[in-house]
Amino acid sequence: MTHPFLDLAPLSAARFASIEDRVARLLGTEQDVVIMQGEALLPLEGAIRGTAGPGTTALNVITGPYGQTFGDWLRDCGATVIDLAVPFHTAVTAARIREAFAEHPEIDFVSLVHAEAATGNTNPVAEIGEVVKERGALFYLDAVASVGAEPVLPDAWGVDLCVIGAQKAMGGPAGVSAVSVSERAWARMAANPRAPRRSYLSLLDWKARWIDGGRAALPHAPAQLEMLALEACVERIEAEGPETVMRRHARAAAATRAGAVALGGGLEPYVDRAAEAAPVATTLRVPAGVVASELVGRALAVDPALPLAAGGGALAKEMVRVNHYGVDATRGAVRGGLVALGTALTESGLEVDMTAALRAVEEAWA
Repeated sequence: MTHPFLDLAPLSAARFASIEDRVARLLGTEQDVVIMQGEALLPLEGAIRGTAGPGTTALNVITGPYGQTFGDWLRDCGATVIDLAVPFHTAVTAARIREAFAEHPEIDFVSLVHAEAATGNTNPVAEIGEVVKERGALFYLDAVASVGAEPVLPDAWGVDLCVIGAQKAMGGPAGVSAVSVSERAWARMAANPRAPRRSYLSLLDWKARWIDGGRAALPHAPAQLEMLALEACVERIEAEGPETVMRRHARAAAATRAGAVALGGGLEPYVDRAAEAAPVATTLRVPAGVVASELVGRALAVDPALPLAAGGGALAKEMVRVNHYGVDATRGAVRGGLVALGTALTESGLEVDMTAALRAVEEAWA
């Protein structure tokens, strides 16, 4: 049996390197970019284990569930971890980061999530980067959800390790991911005796066997279909224009927030300030007496393909998430999600104003 996906010529090292170069251009970075052959958790964990150890004092910012995961990895590496947790309905500020440095001048590593799709907030990385740069700490950033939806600029922001994934705003595959690595980060890894080596988690292996060899020979067989899908999604962003793609996401976020407020029925934005709301997803607090997961279940009965989800863990009772990223960063997806939520709220005995909600969507989108 033959199939076009099964009979492709092997992906060459030159093609692989060209895809890395396109990702680097998307990020506006001169740093090395390594495309790792797995979902973004692979470089997220590999970058922490490569640069953190018993001598590390890390400021770990928690604005959602991934920040909690990073703290666990850092402690597992033997680092001293100072958690800076802020309520999930808000964002951290550069002032809070500055205060943490004043209290703990020994901090030499900062971990931060740019946008938390799970909680719907986004953090002011450019301002935070200025503080981190002043203090000379290594800056690690999870930009998996934000890339494509808002600017991600590792060089301009002083980010030493910037991890991205294509499966959200970029509208690409989940099976490969990328990390940009500064010279300072490479030096920290090289000096870290606990950094993974001869391991799937190892960034140093990629440097030694791929980058230092002039990217002439791949260290192992790449995930070919995922690499081609990544190339295709970057091409699509280049053709549409990154600014246009980001503008679509910003409009989707503004329209969802405005439409939900106009809809009524007790729905409220989960993130208090619109300026702190991520363009990749809008989270909504359900009214008292309504269970978010049950509301989403009723909404998806209207259309199972709608980009709606309940919050994870304890948030499943109180939060609804409207995922307007990638192919769903459209007016139609926003309208469909609000109509389905309005129908589900009506079935719960609550009054909504569907006409006002759809009018608010149109006004915000314009």
